[in-house]
Amino acid sequence: MSDHPNVLARAVYLVVGGVLLLAGIALLVLPGPGLLLVLGGLLVLGHGFPAAQRFVDPVRRRALSAADESVSSPLRVAFSVLTGVALIVAGVVWATVPGLPLGGWATGSSLIFSGVVLLALLAFSARRRTAHVAQRRADREARQPAGRGRRGSSARPGPS
Repeated sequence: MSDHPNVLARAVYLVVGGVLLLAGIALLVLPGPGLLLVLGGLLVLGHGFPAAQRFVDPVRRRALSAADESVSSPLRVAFSVLTGVALIVAGVVWATVPGLPLGGWATGSSLIFSGVVLLALLAFSARRRTAHVAQRRADREARQPAGRGRRGSSARPGPS
């Protein structure tokens, strides 16, 4: 009897982690947060199956790298924001305009959800990048010798 809850818990981890992992794999080629769902699936699977833990760190590094790349330039940020807003607007249109192919609240709500997730992940990535830039700046200033200024000015006297 003591093994029964463990078997049940492992079955739940397998089902939930497997669904997240498969959805993430599908979203690697479809629009959506594929790497994050793959990471979530591996994290859930890792609770029930320790062998899955070895895949977590490489996927986590790649997911965080992709998050950093998504906010690496103002053009990428602008395109991502426009895409998120477009998904939300398309979702509202698909949900409310009758006669559209695959129209209705099921399609509309999934588009709205995708747009909201995109904007939330973009905000997360921007905050993470801002924190990393500030940390690198603080580290660089801490390593500078005491006699030097901010932008490489030297303590040499000027011409007399």
